Amino acid sequence: MLFWITVIALALICGAVLARAAIAGHAGGAAPADYDLRVYRDQLREVERDRTRGLIGADEAERMRTEVSRRILAADARQRAGGSGGGQPRAAGWALAALAVIGLTGGAGLLYDRIGSPGYRDLPIARRLAASEAARTDRLSQAQAEARAPATAPSPPPEAGAEYLALVERLRAAVANRPDDLRGLRLLVRNEAALGNFAAAHAAQARVIEIEGDGAQAWEYGLWADLMVSAARGYVSQEAETAIRAALERDAREPRARYYLGLYLMQVDRPDAAFRTWEGLLNDSAPDAPWVPLIRGQIEEVAWRAGIDYRLPPAAAAPEVPGPDAAAIDAAGDMTDAERTEMIRGMVEGLAARLNDEGGSAREWARLIAAYGVLDRREDAQNAWEEAKAALAGQEAELLILDDAARRAGLIE
Repeated sequence: MLFWITVIALALICGAVLARAAIAGHAGGAAPADYDLRVYRDQLREVERDRTRGLIGADEAERMRTEVSRRILAADARQRAGGSGGGQPRAAGWALAALAVIGLTGGAGLLYDRIGSPGYRDLPIARRLAASEAARTDRLSQAQAEARAPATAPSPPPEAGAEYLALVERLRAAVANRPDDLRGLRLLVRNEAALGNFAAAHAAQARVIEIEGDGAQAWEYGLWADLMVSAARGYVSQEAETAIRAALERDAREPRARYYLGLYLMQVDRPDAAFRTWEGLLNDSAPDAPWVPLIRGQIEEVAWRAGIDYRLPPAAAAPEVPGPDAAAIDAAGDMTDAERTEMIRGMVEGLAARLNDEGGSAREWARLIAAYGVLDRREDAQNAWEEAKAALAGQEAELLILDDAARRAGLIE
């Protein structure tokens, strides 16, 4: 109520100032004609001074006195006709005054009603934290969040042919018959997500975690949270928050969980904590990590909402992974399968020797691990992964790249 009293009082004061000027017909204490008379009388005195000092002749002085006298008579006539109001009609002055008061007061109220927050009280920090805690408590369940999301049936991607869809259907039937088959469940999770069936994917992932029990890893909980948020069109539900917390309890560096924790904090009106979470993840991540563009597109606004002066650093270029040169590719086209396989083995051995002797980047180690996986040399892939983790210990972003390569090589389910 105090806010509205203050706003109305300020509007009335501003309107009164404008109304006074409109009614008086002039801004100062005298009518406009009075100012004109003062100026013309000063001009007559100036003409006499110039004549006395010989700056102008007698004829010139007489002509100037005549012209100034004519202007004085005209100004005097205006003064007599207009009175103290300067000639402005009093009705027009009052009308303009009323318009100023009503326009300022009513216009300000209307503008605030359209773009402001009527009835929204000031929120000290304690009440803001209490509101955030209430938002945490009142989060929707996953089922409610999915029901609230736009009801659009997922459509398979264009590259998913009829044969692939038939295989997925067979996989669903197989998992339904063997609900404890971890390998089948993981395949189902991957393929349902690829088809955009995120609800089915997170249900299968929940079953994976249930079967694994205490052995479930952080990345599996991170994947579960990712699938639930995707199914709810970006909303972090109660179950998704639980999965995020479980992932971070097992590994505080789990990147997907950190990203969705920041999103959750934004949704419960804690931009300060969201900014700290996302800034740390952004600093720890490789430039081509999938969550980096998502964070970069939002973090400055998050900082602004948190009252933090933050400027997004320039995006770093993703490092290039060296590969075979053009000559090697051309030569491979003329080889037999056996010769081509032997060439690949030679390149892999050369890469392995160089990394063992000189070390290298995470992406080079990832190439080696993935290559061993393609060649079905699982033991070599495992050894390379262990060596790479030892060489890059403590470098979170690089270790994530290695884990991804190990997963593609079949070392991690």
